[in-house]
Amino acid sequence: MPLDAITISGLVSELNDKLEGGRIDKIQQPEKDILLISLRSKGKNRRLLVCGSSGGARIHLTENNLENPAEPPMFCMLMRKHLVGAKIISVTQPEMERMIVLELDTHDELGINSGKKLVCEMMGRSSNVILVGQDGRIIDCMRRADCAGENGRSMLPGMIYRFPPKQDKRNFFDMSPEEIDGECSNADKTTAADKWLLNRFAGLSPLICRELSYRAGGDYGVLPSYLKALKDTVAGGIFSPNMLIRDDKPLDYSFMPIKQYGEGSSCIAYEDFSSLLDGFYSKRDKAEQQRRRSHELQHAVKIARERLIRKLAAQKQELQQTENMEEIRKKAELVTANIYKLKKGDRVLHCEDYYEADCPEISIELDPLKTPQQNSAALFKQYNKLKGAKEHLNVLVVQGEAQLDYLNSVMEELERAENERDILDIRQELTVTGYLRKKKNSRPEKARKQAPMRFVSDDNFEILVGRSNAQNDELTTKLARRTDIWLHTQRVHGSHVIISCEGLEPPENTLLQAASLAVYYSQGREGGKTPVDYTMVKYVRKPSGAMPGKVIYTDYKTIFAEADEKLAERLKK
Repeated sequence: MPLDAITISGLVSELNDKLEGGRIDKIQQPEKDILLISLRSKGKNRRLLVCGSSGGARIHLTENNLENPAEPPMFCMLMRKHLVGAKIISVTQPEMERMIVLELDTHDELGINSGKKLVCEMMGRSSNVILVGQDGRIIDCMRRADCAGENGRSMLPGMIYRFPPKQDKRNFFDMSPEEIDGECSNADKTTAADKWLLNRFAGLSPLICRELSYRAGGDYGVLPSYLKALKDTVAGGIFSPNMLIRDDKPLDYSFMPIKQYGEGSSCIAYEDFSSLLDGFYSKRDKAEQQRRRSHELQHAVKIARERLIRKLAAQKQELQQTENMEEIRKKAELVTANIYKLKKGDRVLHCEDYYEADCPEISIELDPLKTPQQNSAALFKQYNKLKGAKEHLNVLVVQGEAQLDYLNSVMEELERAENERDILDIRQELTVTGYLRKKKNSRPEKARKQAPMRFVSDDNFEILVGRSNAQNDELTTKLARRTDIWLHTQRVHGSHVIISCEGLEPPENTLLQAASLAVYYSQGREGGKTPVDYTMVKYVRKPSGAMPGKVIYTDYKTIFAEADEKLAERLKK
């Protein structure tokens, strides 16, 4: 789903109208392949997102807030050096290529005016963001490559920048109606129309080729009329940004409505291309970044959890073996009671079992190499050993199950971690609890202490939500007042939620919204209606020695709520 040349042409026109004459104020690099450029243009503050990733290269205005790393990368520092204060002269697209060029008016180190270009190439695996100087040489690029790279182009600082080689295809936007008719009439009719279009013409994406073929019914005789209509639409700058939705998830996007999927999908129209791209990539990128960030920790937690599960299984098996210890004690006492009957060398004791009502005769095996006294002592020793093991194993199993419950809660935290700081907080928590080893000679990770997530209900009550187990403890035991309301999903891992009441009783609507947040930030997010317990903070306490995030509470009530993502986004501050 890369940007095609036609969509880029509409995007360029849109960006040129909004950014021309704008001045760059700030540059950030929240991800290794994303630049966020803050600028002032035509009386408005805007943010331009430039992405050079292989799977989502794009450039558009954005309204999303992106988390920045503790220290800016070197590429970001260089971009700040050259572009902060620069004026955007124009936004162009070279000859219907999948590229956008920002012409910039800036100053060099000596304060002399100089022109620079920020080139965003959106070509799949060859995507890149390049800063080009006035002399046409590369100052730096997001992804460096030598001559052995794709297309044989050098992408190194100091090299002369050259546009990618053109495809050996015709640009039908430069063709006359007669030439389009001739191309279609001379086409190999045994080839599917969409494949022929893709192989013959430059600037058309596979999605648009399939759409043109679908609308023409695969008929080469009808196809020219749709090609001409498309050419007139692009020439007139008439675009209709649309996102293709399937199963409530973004599937693709285009500059025109897509009909080829029939009732299996639907199209949502957007006001402009920036809002379309912002909406399409925001959720997808958020999920991918979250997965990438938490992958290492998830792997470590999974290994620790699997090891703990095996250990618990072995302990429970040993515990099961202690169930017959009372039988062993009984045998020891019977041997002691009948010791007068025994002599060294006896293999079996036949005696009455006076522990039973009818005193049946039983047989107890003995060690013939031991005296009767030694056999009795050996049985008592075995009993005492099993008794001690049972007491110890019961403690270990309880501790192990608490640790397993804690690791499950950490896995849930990692699944809903929203930014790098959340991951860092969880990493520090796992290091403190001993599940991760602190690397020797490692530099301390710099990160500001995060505050809990803050929401404001429609009744203007502040709602705080913990981001991790450690922060849940701090929120409940230190930050919250005794008269505040504490909420948590029932028997489901999740965040601690606090309604700041300041001695007042929160309205029912605020309680329901806080309960919805408790479900949204828990393992019950996808489970529909979920019970949520709530009580005053003074009835919540943390047991001594409990794992992070573990509390017990009394005097509670229960309500049912459902996760609501839109509500969470609306209330978040």
